[in-house]
Amino acid sequence: MMTLRRFSAGLDIIPMTASWYLSDLGEAKGKEELFTRQSPQRLKALREHALIESAISSNRIEGVEVDRKRVGTIIFGKPILQDRNEEELAGYRAALKWIHNQSGKIPLKTKTILELHRLTRGEIWDAGRFKEKDGDIIEKFPQGGSRIRFKTVPAKETPAAMEELIGLWDQCQKERWAHPLLAMAAFNLDFLCIHPFRDGNGRVSRLLLLLQCYQLGYGVGRFISLERLIEQNKDRYYETLEQSSQGWRQGKHDPWPYINYLLFILKTAYKEFEGRLGKSPPVRGEKTQLVIRSLQQASEVFRIADLQRACPGVSLEMIRKILKDLKSRKQLECLGRGQNAAWKKTKKWRNG
Repeated sequence: MMTLRRFSAGLDIIPMTASWYLSDLGEAKGKEELFTRQSPQRLKALREHALIESAISSNRIEGVEVDRKRVGTIIFGKPILQDRNEEELAGYRAALKWIHNQSGKIPLKTKTILELHRLTRGEIWDAGRFKEKDGDIIEKFPQGGSRIRFKTVPAKETPAAMEELIGLWDQCQKERWAHPLLAMAAFNLDFLCIHPFRDGNGRVSRLLLLLQCYQLGYGVGRFISLERLIEQNKDRYYETLEQSSQGWRQGKHDPWPYINYLLFILKTAYKEFEGRLGKSPPVRGEKTQLVIRSLQQASEVFRIADLQRACPGVSLEMIRKILKDLKSRKQLECLGRGQNAAWKKTKKWRNG
């Protein structure tokens, strides 16, 4: 039984943890408009950074990686794509752009879900098509062997299951069986349990999460990458998904571990958003501030490569310039020569 159908039947009591999350998120949503009135340049920099992080992280969760030097060109330019990984990254970026620009006009229908899959899968033969063969979720062990972690909906039942899920979502929005955020998280869980595509289900589920957040008035994903936060908490993502999918086909599953996980991700995004915009106005440019924030989160000893990973939209030249400036003010110390040299925060940095 789908989670949304359980909600319609009133079979679930909202746990206290979920209630706390909903209360915090309601407050955060109220503050969002206040924070988005701040400097357009600051918001633009956050949007660009979130766009890069979202495309990279959502694909990296699925094992899709590209040359870091090519990321900016792929996401913001019109390059000749060199392989399938670049094609999928560019497709995810196109899907994000569609959602960011048109979320209020995109209906949550089967056609939309198929289009999101088509965009993220590129030129592969089944892009934009539901699975044609049954495919269970298989877990492979490092030492060898495997097990069926979850039996998905059979291929022949998938189109009807997706129509049922979409219908339940529409009905829930009209009749308010549950708080919209709970319904959104339940929809996401049901989608992943149906597993409608041969491959690419995770990426489509994260795009749907973003689309539904925007349509419900929770726009933090424009400025803080939800995909990056999910990647940073990837172990918990898989753990809660497994916990909540057990018994799903029989309607005996416990949806709350996964629902609480998604609410946690959304709350974390708002906390980070407020933390970034709630500080005093920057003296220097926005990209400089992104590097400074990454330095604040970095370990005491770090390398330039660490900052490049944390700030994929900032050039190597700018990172070096910022480090040189901080070194001249004796806030940082270089421990060697060349790009691979280690850097260390000084006592002056630690004292603010």
